Amino acid sequence: MTVLGGIGFSAPWLLLGLLALPILWLILRAVPPAPIRRRFPGVALLLGLKDSETVSDRTPWWLLLLRMLAVAAIIIGLAGPILNPQEQQADGSGPLLIVLDGSWAGAPRWAQQSEVIDAQLTRAARANRTVGFLTLTQPEEPAFQSADVWRTRLAGLQPAPWQPSDGNITRAIEIAETLDGFDTLWFSDGLGFDGREDMLAALQDRGSVEVYQTGANVMGMAPATYEDGAITLTVKRALAGTPREVSLNAQGRDPAGNIRILATVPATFEDGAVEATAQLALPAELRARITRFDIAGQRSAGATTLVDDGLRRREVALIAGRDDREGLELLSPLHYIEQALAPSADLIDGSLADILPANPDVIVMADVATLSDAEQAPLIEWIENGGMLVRFAGPRIAASDISRDTEDPLMPVRLRAGGRSVGGAMSWGEPKSLDAFRDSSPFFGLEIPSDVVVSAQVVAQPDPTLANRVIASLSDGTPLVTRKALGQGQIVLFHVTATAEWSTLPLSGLFVQMMERLAISSSSAGIDAQDLQGTTWTPLRVMDGFGLLEDAGNLPGVDGADLAGAATGPGLQPGIYASGDRRIARNVVTAQTVLSPAKWPGDVPVRGLFVAPEKPLAGWLLSLSILLLLADVVASLALSGRLLKRSNAAAVVLLGLLYMPAPADAQDADAFALNATAEMTLAYVVTGNGAVDELSEAGLRGLSDTLFFRTSVEPANPIGVDLERDELAFFPMLYWPITPEQPRPSGDAYAKLNDYLRSGGLILFDTRDANIAGFGAASPNGRKLQELAAPLDIPPLEPLPGDHVLTRTFYLLQDFPGRHTGRDVWVESSPPDAEQIEGMPFRNLNDGVTPVVIGGNDWAAAWAVTPGGAPMVPVGRGFAGERQRELAYRFGVNLVMHVLTGNYKSDQVHVPALLDRLGQ
Repeated sequence: MTVLGGIGFSAPWLLLGLLALPILWLILRAVPPAPIRRRFPGVALLLGLKDSETVSDRTPWWLLLLRMLAVAAIIIGLAGPILNPQEQQADGSGPLLIVLDGSWAGAPRWAQQSEVIDAQLTRAARANRTVGFLTLTQPEEPAFQSADVWRTRLAGLQPAPWQPSDGNITRAIEIAETLDGFDTLWFSDGLGFDGREDMLAALQDRGSVEVYQTGANVMGMAPATYEDGAITLTVKRALAGTPREVSLNAQGRDPAGNIRILATVPATFEDGAVEATAQLALPAELRARITRFDIAGQRSAGATTLVDDGLRRREVALIAGRDDREGLELLSPLHYIEQALAPSADLIDGSLADILPANPDVIVMADVATLSDAEQAPLIEWIENGGMLVRFAGPRIAASDISRDTEDPLMPVRLRAGGRSVGGAMSWGEPKSLDAFRDSSPFFGLEIPSDVVVSAQVVAQPDPTLANRVIASLSDGTPLVTRKALGQGQIVLFHVTATAEWSTLPLSGLFVQMMERLAISSSSAGIDAQDLQGTTWTPLRVMDGFGLLEDAGNLPGVDGADLAGAATGPGLQPGIYASGDRRIARNVVTAQTVLSPAKWPGDVPVRGLFVAPEKPLAGWLLSLSILLLLADVVASLALSGRLLKRSNAAAVVLLGLLYMPAPADAQDADAFALNATAEMTLAYVVTGNGAVDELSEAGLRGLSDTLFFRTSVEPANPIGVDLERDELAFFPMLYWPITPEQPRPSGDAYAKLNDYLRSGGLILFDTRDANIAGFGAASPNGRKLQELAAPLDIPPLEPLPGDHVLTRTFYLLQDFPGRHTGRDVWVESSPPDAEQIEGMPFRNLNDGVTPVVIGGNDWAAAWAVTPGGAPMVPVGRGFAGERQRELAYRFGVNLVMHVLTGNYKSDQVHVPALLDRLGQ
């Protein structure tokens, strides 16, 4: 590219044509020699006559100028002028590697970065350079392909909710060292990390390196803490600069269940400071609704901190079986419990009748033996609804007959009469220590201090269920803590007192840790790897790089020690993790995180992300030349006096001058809308694989023909849909074939897809692999389906039941084959209250249309026909194969009729009752 006067030209040699314009001017302005004058008598007869058509002896200068401008516009337009040309590495030669940090720090400016990458790909395409991508957060061997191919996949690139690890950088360096010479464009997120210098050196050994990095300061938020009745929020920034105030938003659900901003508090960075704190005091009810905090205007996982049980102080009710002994606090049955729970829970005192209406999270009973019927019934109901009852033994329980012959509803086990103590009838020689906690116990992994011993306890009766209910025992195997489930809640019994009378357990730190493991205490602040040792945590929801939460799907569980101490990455994604009743939020930025800015050597050019986009001017100049030539026609007609006589032609010319065609995008959108809505039309998702898209179109064409000949539905020819560009609301159903290489749609495309599903549309996902993987990780198509469907708002699914409305919308079916004969087809799961009613042939399932149908039978291949109507793909062999194809067509008909009629066939069960009422 040649740049002249700030404008680049892709074919600058054509500008030499401008040198011919002065010569052309002289030729057109040349006057022929004067004619020889001779007198002719007959000319006298013409005197007094006027010629209505006059011809000038020379062209006016302004008309010549108009023509010169038109020719100049054509020459310059053909030379390929470009406004804001960028002379950078993408205009060089040889392979080009685009390296992305790809972390959460780049998420706030991801759209801006994508625009710069798109501009660089445009320049690389103009220079015929192959391009490869290497993302440091998930390094993989780059595939060097045409820049135009990468432009179509650019929308699928997304930032990861973590930073490049040492292992990632090592892997990226190994990849770079295996490649031959190439130039590099490195798009940095602005944060420094270990190994950056080694990575830069490896890239510079292969060619030149150019860095793109924003000058904006990277910000993050540490997890919120609750101290002294207020929430403390800490904000961090990478660059220490001038004072700056940021707004921190607390988001949660309002009483109607909608997500909204519940509170906002400012935080101010002092001059030269890299941390700022803010205090937020909220009522307990409002504080319990908060689900996350974020920095206003910073859309990233690092600028978001999720909230777990640590912010929500649980309400714990304490009930003792006897009064304090004359004010001696250390002898109070609740003293040690209060000391263990007061820092992290709101304690409630009172009678059981007063406490239950307040619906506390936990009720602790210390040596309470007997409850009246008026107390026991509502307490059982409270536990069944999800409450936790924790009981401690004592002299009253040991002396009572509670849970002796039969198991008491509020006890986890039956108890022996009396008890066991040092020197008693059932005595030990010496106090017993605790045995190591089993891996099935919630206390597994806790370190047992050597000074924790038990000198007395109530003893559990041997029972077939006892082994499954013991969660802590003594060194001789005697149960120490037992537990059982009751409805959605649970009952836990400590077989010792809550005081130091029977054991030293209440005097140890182990007592507090055991309370934490039982989720009585809710504070997760200060939890380290040792506290979570031996536990496994299941991810419930995980964050993406933009800080948005999505369902964790089938991600594996995480070891408790890793959850507390390991860095986030593909194996430990930030989000909400659960273990039993406990919830812990794993955030990107922790209290120990230090945000350091990325620093580059002086020999590496660093550019900002603001790059004026290149604007081709050829179209404008060629359009201007056409307008000038049309103006020349009008001017020539006017000079010759023919303009008024040729009014019709002039009107056409004037209309041509005034007519401005609509933009191509608008024309395409209007044509697409008219084509899609003229008749009922089936559509398929364009995957970018030519063979698959051709088969999808042929398959829907065959299904449309079948509907036309067998039903009252008369579909038009099927249409391919580009999820990034086309409107989906025109189509009742989308057929989406899954290919391993198809790009992931952008966020806007997923928003359109979710709107489509929520407004009644149906998507038929076809993995085309005969479901050999069971939609798991064993099939590339299955893995791709999981990746593509993760951001979609899909309800719970189940294999299609035998009495689903899809089995009878037009044909009675029990099998749904395509080119393959897999039985499993997944639809929206049945409502939990759907039951078989006596006399009804089937349940009333799915009051409406299932939003998704998932299978792997390659239905499009079975439906596909040539333009002449012949089958395109063989199915099975002989008569059995043709029968299989016929069933595939019937399934397609049933599917379309289900989309168009919903639960119409399900309502037919009411017809006999209506006829009976009419007396017919």
